[in-house]
Amino acid sequence: MYLRVVSESLQPEEITRSLGAEPDESTSIGSRWRPQSPPRSRATWIRHAGAVGGGARPEDLEPVVLGWGTDLADALGRLVDSGEVAVSLEIVQKIRDPDDPQQKGIFLGADLLAWLGAARASLDIDQYVYHECGDESDDAVSR
Repeated sequence: MYLRVVSESLQPEEITRSLGAEPDESTSIGSRWRPQSPPRSRATWIRHAGAVGGGARPEDLEPVVLGWGTDLADALGRLVDSGEVAVSLEIVQKIRDPDDPQQKGIFLGADLLAWLGAARASLDIDQYVYHECGDESDDAVSR
């Protein structure tokens, strides 16, 4: 899970000053992923809410986001209201055993939803299901 701030007009340093908080990673407008890549048209400011070793469920990471404090949420909300940025909480869920009910579903508590509301943040959930596919042989298809 991570918080992403995107701007077409502010550089990461300006976002950091406005928020009073440092990102875990950022990209600048005009920077390039590779020398042959076109320049980026947007800046990104990212703060990770991951657990050491991975494998945590999204609801396990709520205390991390809430620990960033209401001051950060309010500052994010002001930046969104200014029209200079878009903010989203990104949740990436990997499901390795589709039959395991512990790996499916996402529960977000009221405190996290209130924090996201104050931050004027959208929620983006990406789910990836990994499973063994039955490998259909040519014999099964042939007549």
